[in-house]
Amino acid sequence: MARVAPIELEDSERECLIAIIKKGADWRERDRAETILLLAAEHSVQSVADRQGLCREAVRIRRRKWLKSGLASLPERPRCGAPSKLTDEQRQQLGTWVESEALSSRELLTRLEREFQVVIGRTTLRMELKRLGYVWKRTRYSLKKTRPGAVRASPTRDR
Repeated sequence: MARVAPIELEDSERECLIAIIKKGADWRERDRAETILLLAAEHSVQSVADRQGLCREAVRIRRRKWLKSGLASLPERPRCGAPSKLTDEQRQQLGTWVESEALSSRELLTRLEREFQVVIGRTTLRMELKRLGYVWKRTRYSLKKTRPGAVRASPTRDR
């Protein structure tokens, strides 16, 4: 079985990797830094994979990325996805409408369609409002508001 040459680390890189492992905010970044340190300590790919609960190919991929781009290979990269349905201007207007008056989702959707010719679904609207920092809550019906002083009788069962 061929042994892979160990990764050569400079002192500054080693210190940076140790700092990431100790104080890094992202667990994936800490995990990748630990992989690189283990490979630099001349552990085999199989032993690193066993120790970290990874497959050997994942360890090899991390090694290749480290050799290609160094410390820049550790943080998460932005992932692809569908582009946003609303522009910043539309999102800002949506926030203004929500702040000025209490509107239902249907009213917000019709305003968006009327003013900006944008058709989105309720789930998308909810996600956009969440992105703006709003929390979507449904209306609850209360018996307290029906009649003042009314007491609700509990249903009796026949025995």
